[in-house]
Amino acid sequence: MAGVTARDGPRGRRGTTGGPHDRTVLLKHAPTVLGVLLGAALAGAAPGADVTDRRAVLAGAVLLAAATALALLAAWRPPAATRRAADPWSAGDGWAVAVPLLSILAVGLLRAGTGGADSLLGAVLVLPVIWIAAEPGRWSVAVAAGASCLALLLPALPGLGGARDDLTWWRAVAAPAVYALAALTVNELARRLRGHLARLRDADRLTRSVLDAVTEQAVVGTGSDGVVDVWNPGAERLLGRTAAEAQGALRAEALVAPGELQERWRQAGTTTPFAALVADVAPGRAEASEWTWLRADGSPVPVQVSTTVRLDGEGRPAGYLFVATDASAVHEAARLQDQFTGMISHELRTPVSAVVGHLDLLRDDPLTPDQLRSVEVAERNAGRLLRLVDDLLFTARVDAGRFPLALADVDVAEIARAAAESARPAAERAGVALVLDVPEAAVPLRADAVRLAQVGDNLLSNAVKFTPAGGTVTVRVRATVDHVRFAVADTGSGIPADEVDQLFSRFFRTTTATRNAVPGVGLGLAITRSVVVAHGGVMEVTSTEGEGTTFTAVLPRRRRAPAAG
Repeated sequence: MAGVTARDGPRGRRGTTGGPHDRTVLLKHAPTVLGVLLGAALAGAAPGADVTDRRAVLAGAVLLAAATALALLAAWRPPAATRRAADPWSAGDGWAVAVPLLSILAVGLLRAGTGGADSLLGAVLVLPVIWIAAEPGRWSVAVAAGASCLALLLPALPGLGGARDDLTWWRAVAAPAVYALAALTVNELARRLRGHLARLRDADRLTRSVLDAVTEQAVVGTGSDGVVDVWNPGAERLLGRTAAEAQGALRAEALVAPGELQERWRQAGTTTPFAALVADVAPGRAEASEWTWLRADGSPVPVQVSTTVRLDGEGRPAGYLFVATDASAVHEAARLQDQFTGMISHELRTPVSAVVGHLDLLRDDPLTPDQLRSVEVAERNAGRLLRLVDDLLFTARVDAGRFPLALADVDVAEIARAAAESARPAAERAGVALVLDVPEAAVPLRADAVRLAQVGDNLLSNAVKFTPAGGTVTVRVRATVDHVRFAVADTGSGIPADEVDQLFSRFFRTTTATRNAVPGVGLGLAITRSVVVAHGGVMEVTSTEGEGTTFTAVLPRRRRAPAAG
């Protein structure tokens, strides 16, 4: 699959078999040549190691030269386009047997001409035998055994000057049998290795085909050093770079907008920018985040990225995989939704306020009991609509970054008590017990008292609504040196596990709320989280469906809190 891994680029064609020439035969033949040269050098230096038959030595040298010439010729022939593994004599594969057979015969003649069984060159015979034995098919075992038998019998043939004794023929039988067993072992190991490699190639082809099919997501892989080595067609389409331009030349951190990268690096405190990008990624756990990536022309594109660790064959981290989805449409939809929400909220607030004002005027006139009840119903619904408009305007201000905090020294315990008192009438009507678990002593915190009270009211209102009669809602405040934890726990219907991550999205309604017809529009938790985050804190949620839910606002005890947005 062109464009997926660095192996497929131009640099990947320089291997022993992937280039314009196939040097495999020459590389396999080289150890035999070196072994013969080494044996000849040792024989020349060893006392008593003489040439016993010059004709045999000359013939062996000629055959070895011929085998070397064939190996050189094979190295300069283009590799066969296709090779049948079961037939080594097919075009391009006959070299793999012809050269080692000539080598075996050459070594046999050299051995016969330098003392036979006592020759120092006899050990070289094992090299071409192993070469043949490693070829596909059991035939190679028979060929290796037969060729080695012939080579070992040469000293015993008439006309050769090798020393013969009563053991010569026995050696010619026993040694090939050992060679055959060795060849069988090598052949079986090679067969298993080829099978394993074939499975790896199949898996690699499957992976490549899957990556090729993914065009809506950009799949970018890197090594542990951050250099890109995987670049699928989706990445080409999204980022405007070809695989050849990216693989081996581009670093992952170069994809991220500089401002976001610097901020992430500062927060992570790592030694390199790339380490900051993957600081929260661990084996078995993906990290989901939103980034602004840069196209080849420098234009930004918002993306949602899932980052995972790539493992090697031994399960050790070997790099990272970034799967990015273009979030431009999502951002545009959110922008239009915010624009629509802000516009509608402003347009609704004026007429609703007018309705509330005129209802107040009606109370100044004498009304019958039925008329008074009608006015109360109208006031209650107008008030509900006005609170909804206020919530919409509040979320619009948060998204626009115009969310000021009036910071002062407040008592979180007192805010919790006030929130509980406000929620007590609704809890009593619903038959829900309200428990207050708050320290008697003050729990000081630098915060916005009004906004923090809003957090308590929202959490308690939700808890009472989702708790059936006979259940319990508990308000709890705990303080440490660094944090204040403001928690509201209920024994209500709970939240499905697959919906917990969406709880703080605007207008999100759980299936539990929909199924039980619990009133609301899905803004309370979004507002609550915005207030907590504006104070520099985080929201925690634990829930078991059918058993209950606990929401906890974790607020840092520091003098200054960051502004929202």
